[in-house]
Amino acid sequence: MPSNALSTASAKVRRRLLPFLIACYFVAYLDRVNVGFAALTMNADLGLGPEAFGFTAGIFFLGYCLFEVPSNLILAKVGARIWIARIMVTWGLVSIAMAFVTGATSLSVTRFLLGVAEAGFFPGLIYYLTNWVPAPVRASAIATFMMAVPVSAVVGAPLSGLILDHLNGVHGLKGWQWLFILEGLPAIGLGIAAAFVLKDSHDDAAWLSEPERRALNETIAAENAAKANVRSYTLRDALTSPRILSLSLVYFGIATGLYSLAFWLPQIVKAFGLTNTQTGLVAAVPFLSGAIVMYFWGRHSDKTNERVWHVALPALMGGLALYAGTHVTAPAPALVLLTLAAIGVFASLPVFWTLPAAMLSGTAAAAGIALINSAGNVGGFVGPYLVGWLKGQGLADGEATGTIALFMIVSGVVVLLAGDGTKKPAST
Repeated sequence: MPSNALSTASAKVRRRLLPFLIACYFVAYLDRVNVGFAALTMNADLGLGPEAFGFTAGIFFLGYCLFEVPSNLILAKVGARIWIARIMVTWGLVSIAMAFVTGATSLSVTRFLLGVAEAGFFPGLIYYLTNWVPAPVRASAIATFMMAVPVSAVVGAPLSGLILDHLNGVHGLKGWQWLFILEGLPAIGLGIAAAFVLKDSHDDAAWLSEPERRALNETIAAENAAKANVRSYTLRDALTSPRILSLSLVYFGIATGLYSLAFWLPQIVKAFGLTNTQTGLVAAVPFLSGAIVMYFWGRHSDKTNERVWHVALPALMGGLALYAGTHVTAPAPALVLLTLAAIGVFASLPVFWTLPAAMLSGTAAAAGIALINSAGNVGGFVGPYLVGWLKGQGLADGEATGTIALFMIVSGVVVLLAGDGTKKPAST
């Protein structure tokens, strides 16, 4: 297998596919969490208290988790091209429909349906990347792809603030209604484009030369064979393995921190006495910092070929910083600590996804990655709802949000205990 062919093939994959996948995930994350900014004015219009908002924000993940594994199994069977297109068009339509909710019940129903529509999207793209990006450069590729998460907040936070302040009342619609409409439309356009941009196999990629296709095919096949030599995971194994379940717990803690920040940070920052537009600009700072660090942290993980500590250290730091940042009342130091918390969350995410990818292949990879993402994203429900419930019990924003820092700390400890799972058991 010519190494230069593999190198040029990998470069073409990054150049051709990553920008489009980043744009898709950018829109996905924006539509998933923009309810946090809508809440700045929507909650009063709909009569939502903190506990009701926490529930409606988090119920997305119940729909998401219930349909995650079936969706990814369908993707593995019919191909990413058609299934990703279906997912994106569907969630774009549901996101727009959120503009016309009238209360807690209708908001909860549409948030649940948004989760159902988006189920399988992220693990599907991770599964897709494992079939196109060789393992030695996978962490940096996933880090580049996942920069869409903090970047969507960097762009989406100021954009959402501007929409709330400047489109309120236009054509008889509230600012938060325009937010859902304008931020839902791109998903439909990108979904249609996905049917043409994505390819289901290396052989379908006309932009690869024959030697490049052969190099990629042989490399990915060899990696899958090496995984099977350590341990061959069946579909059932992937859904019941203690190691896969432990990784689910790790991701649960990281996701709890991620979504608690995403849903509640705007309200924490708004409490500094800022306008909606100012809140958007200030809330973008932690996410911009996270985007920068996650890219270089992923590259460092590839360079050192070390994964476990590259997940554990930022998870532990992020948990400690989140707890401290939400218990500081002065705006400047609170923002610094919350920025460190965001850095911890985002630095751990891309490297984490190299762990299941190093163990699983084929249908087991599709199911195992979906299970980890599904179980982990329960944290997306638990975190926001727990914060809302605690606020309903009389805790301040910071104290309520700080309680979920423990989940991130547990994640850091568990990933150290679980290891990377690539060593062959002595009994075999």
